[in-house]
Amino acid sequence: MADGIKLDILAPQGVAQPQGMYNHAISVSSGRLLFIAGQVAIDADNQLVGPGDFNAQMQQVFKNLGSILGSAGASFENVVKFTTYLTGSQDLSAFYDNRREIFAEIYPHGRYPTNTLVVIDQLAREEWLIEIEAIAALP
Repeated sequence: MADGIKLDILAPQGVAQPQGMYNHAISVSSGRLLFIAGQVAIDADNQLVGPGDFNAQMQQVFKNLGSILGSAGASFENVVKFTTYLTGSQDLSAFYDNRREIFAEIYPHGRYPTNTLVVIDQLAREEWLIEIEAIAALP
C-alpha cells in the first residue's frame, strides 16, 4: 500500500513469473493517476548529466522522476507503471545493474511496479541514452 492507496499486485495463472524486477499487473482500487512524461538525464539547470555515461544518465533520470513524484506528494511506492527506453542493447546489463541498486533503495520491500523495456535506435536527441516515463496512483 502506498500512502493509503490500495495497490494489489496480481499473479495471474497461466503466465510465467516476471523475468526481472517488475510485476505483470497491478490493480489500483482508489485514488487519482499521475502521468509522468519520459524523463531524460537533464538536470535542473537544463544541462545533460553524464554525456556518453549510461550509469550517470540513469541515476539522473531516477532523480528527476523522484522530484516529480515528490512535487505531487508521492514517492516511488506510488508508481504502478514504468516504460523504459534504451538506445542500444549494449546498455542492457548496465540497466539491470543500476536498476538492482536503485530499486533496493526505492523499493526496499520488493513491491515493484510494472515495466515495459524497449530498445530503440535513438531518442529525440542522440546524446540521450535512456528515457523513462511513469504512471503513479495518488490519493
